[in-house]
Amino acid sequence: MFEVLKTEGRARRGVFTCAHGTVQTPVFMNVGTQGAIKGGVSAGDLEKIGCQIELSNTYHLHVRPGDELIKSMGGLHKFITWKGPILTDSGGFQVFSLAQLRNITEEGVHFNSHVDGRKIFMGPEESMRIQSNLGSDIAMAFDECIKIPSPYEYVKASCDRTYRWLERCKNELDRLNKLEATVNPNQMLFGINQGTIFHDLRIEHMKKIAELDLQGYAIGGLAVGETHQEMYDTIDAVEEYMPKDKPRYLMGVGTPSNIIEAVYRGVDFFDCVMPSRNGRHGHVFTWDGVMNLNNKKYEKDSLPIDEKCGCPVCQRYSRAYLRHLLKSGEVLFMRFAAMHNLYFYNSLMAKIRQALDDGTFTQFRNEYSQILDRRI
Repeated sequence: MFEVLKTEGRARRGVFTCAHGTVQTPVFMNVGTQGAIKGGVSAGDLEKIGCQIELSNTYHLHVRPGDELIKSMGGLHKFITWKGPILTDSGGFQVFSLAQLRNITEEGVHFNSHVDGRKIFMGPEESMRIQSNLGSDIAMAFDECIKIPSPYEYVKASCDRTYRWLERCKNELDRLNKLEATVNPNQMLFGINQGTIFHDLRIEHMKKIAELDLQGYAIGGLAVGETHQEMYDTIDAVEEYMPKDKPRYLMGVGTPSNIIEAVYRGVDFFDCVMPSRNGRHGHVFTWDGVMNLNNKKYEKDSLPIDEKCGCPVCQRYSRAYLRHLLKSGEVLFMRFAAMHNLYFYNSLMAKIRQALDDGTFTQFRNEYSQILDRRI
């Protein structure tokens, strides 16, 4: 399922295999929350811009169109016509970030839908059943996403409950995978490490969930308000206790520099809405830093976004034209910006993998880690 091919310090070059294909790691997962990349990027586009894994959201797809409907259509792969691997997150983050009224119990969470206000209950078993209906390759465990800062005692109690929920997720997915009508009987389960920025709680929780021998492990609850250094220190604290032979996923992170620094600390999987979200507002990534196409200096600029970029947008369109689309409010700009930024992120991961293959990742980190996040 996962093999570490080479290391450079703690950085790992690997290969991950699942029911819908093989993935070269480190990898960035392109976020299609509701089965689509915001900005008008299709499954066909993802194939052209180097995407290896598509990520969709359990909560949103449960609310609409409904996971039972998607199962009746043959599962999420057929529904969105994506042939490669898919990871679905558990819905936990959305429950805690979108639901205005919620009640957490040992069984799960009662809350109201952010779409129509209807009452919904989601716990470990419900999350696993929804993800089983979707048929993703990787199902994420249901957990509580704890805000930073939170009191130590609350975080400790939450970690303990999240561990008990993880045990229930494992038992339920094992049961679902054995059913005759299951969309993907080879669906894998990744557990999620929590504990905010309390290193002792993070380590204790990681040790406990590692004993369950899951197919992969994620570090959750970061990139939610802590400093970059606090995030890096948390990864440093946890990494030692993460299984060496299992993939490691840093959830919801982040900038190009965040990714390089996390790879340096031993992380294999990443996802973030930043490429598409920032792109829609005119912020595009280049190998010289972040460019804001709202700036007037690009009004008559005939160059592509990045002369070093091989994406379909940079091969054809100028900064001046793209700025015109942005200022005119044309939907086409959102599509072009999302395509460029996702191509950049996928290319960044390819360059990281090549550097690891060549034994030059430290040099790559020193050259690009700070440059890629600077404002041009």
